Amino acid sequence: MVTRQMGRAIALSIIMVALQGCQEKPREPYVFMLSDFMNAKVLPYDTPAQVIYRIDDHRFLTLEHYRDCNHGETFYNDTRTGIHQQLGRGDFENFQGRLVNADPTGRNLAFPAAAPPHVATPDNGWAVELLYSTDGGKTFDSMDYMPHSFNPFEDSKDYTVAVTKDSLFISQSISKTADAVEVDRYPLFPGFVYETKEKLPEGKHIEFDTKMPDGLRTPSGQDRIICDPSIKPTNPDAPLAPQ
Repeated sequence: MVTRQMGRAIALSIIMVALQGCQEKPREPYVFMLSDFMNAKVLPYDTPAQVIYRIDDHRFLTLEHYRDCNHGETFYNDTRTGIHQQLGRGDFENFQGRLVNADPTGRNLAFPAAAPPHVATPDNGWAVELLYSTDGGKTFDSMDYMPHSFNPFEDSKDYTVAVTKDSLFISQSISKTADAVEVDRYPLFPGFVYETKEKLPEGKHIEFDTKMPDGLRTPSGQDRIICDPSIKPTNPDAPLAPQ
């Protein structure tokens, strides 16, 4: 049996709940924004690091703190020298072309970037860079390998980037219907940085429309960025605090 006192308490509770409902805004569903991801001070995702590109038994790229295979932070690792260096966020894991690090000395390295899928611009487009090293990954410099793209994720499928003991080769497919490519060769040597626009020393020059050497191979045999999409964070909707 409900007494008057109990009835008044129940009525009061109903009124309070109604008032709270009027005052509180309904919770909106979480929407992931690329701008929030790129500007976050740290990525909070609890996914374990996974190797997405392996050069050999001690040199490899890892994807860490990732929401999925297209949104994380990429690191270059060399377990012999103790290098664990961040290369970028939301970019190197998205390269869809072929990547061959074939320098037998280990000094020259290259890692091209791209962008997550469906990130495109209908107006101006942008240049896309790669990072290269001439000291075994201790330091990296950048240069543009894709001069103009409206959709780097898709456009990167047309590229092959290869590194030898003295050169960086960039090959681009220039036909969707024929087996036609354009290959450029950039000499690599310690102390020279392409982004400074300095003149190459005497005896060294860039070769345009050349040929890719035959038989180039990454020691591991891997020539693609490969990520396991089944590995996911338990907190994909974690807040992204700005820098």
